[in-house]
Amino acid sequence: MPHLITTLGPKGADELGMILPHEHIFVDLGPIEAENWRTATADAVIAVMFPQIEAIQRQGITALVECTPMGVGRRADIDRAVSEATGLPVVVPTGIYREPWIPDWAMSASADELAEWMTRELTDEIEGSGVQAAWIKVSAGDDGITPAEAKILRAAAKAGRATNAIIGSHTIRGRVVRDQLDILEGEGYTAERFIWIHTQNEPDFDLHLQMARRGAWIEYDAIGSDRFDDPWHVDHIRRVLDTGFGDHLLLSHDRGWYDPSKPGGGIPNPYTHLVDSLLPKLRAAGIDDSTIRQLTHDNPFRAYAR
Repeated sequence: MPHLITTLGPKGADELGMILPHEHIFVDLGPIEAENWRTATADAVIAVMFPQIEAIQRQGITALVECTPMGVGRRADIDRAVSEATGLPVVVPTGIYREPWIPDWAMSASADELAEWMTRELTDEIEGSGVQAAWIKVSAGDDGITPAEAKILRAAAKAGRATNAIIGSHTIRGRVVRDQLDILEGEGYTAERFIWIHTQNEPDFDLHLQMARRGAWIEYDAIGSDRFDDPWHVDHIRRVLDTGFGDHLLLSHDRGWYDPSKPGGGIPNPYTHLVDSLLPKLRAAGIDDSTIRQLTHDNPFRAYAR
């Protein structure tokens, strides 16, 4: 049976309600050489993030996908501590961010060595944290995928094939996604197990549909942002549904989070806008409850489950 690998153990679809497929609990966006993430403490993060998690639990959110990979401060031990303190299952990735955030050891490693590392985290645990990775997070440059990023993507394809883990990529331009899918398919991986993270940033809607036709998941994950307001999301969600790709669509905020490079972790942005604001507008636009469930439960579970 498919199950979601979380910080609180495997979860079946019938154990979960709404799932947020792209959020962050902990991210280090300071200078990479400062490595502020190394000195952060779980207690400090819990103090800041507990109210944010509690707020979405009251809304009916039952799991959250953490999208912080290696390179921008991944701390699976902190994710686990926050999860255990709140009782919210968190879905944690393996994988590496794009240049210039690729660690030196990963720049030097071969694709096979990186694939072995990812597979180990996907089948065992992340850095002694007791947390098994559920999926693979990668990224690509805005102007095109670099050789190092392509190497990481090939490694992800190998690990994904070995474990059936989905790959999600922070990619801004649709033409770069097209190149990524070509690389993945060349490695024997499938577009059906790929998430185009930040699809909303590509202004050409036809490219959204092109990637969905190839089988990829498209993700609108700027819900609650100033740039992509609720009318934008209602319009684009309706257009995706009308073209028959509602089963390829993920919705989230890309919000949070505790940033150890800022005093006190900074000021987090709530994860509540989807339920408080966008879902009522979708219902007002005529989108029925079964479709809402597909978008907020069925799709994220099917994407991330193994």
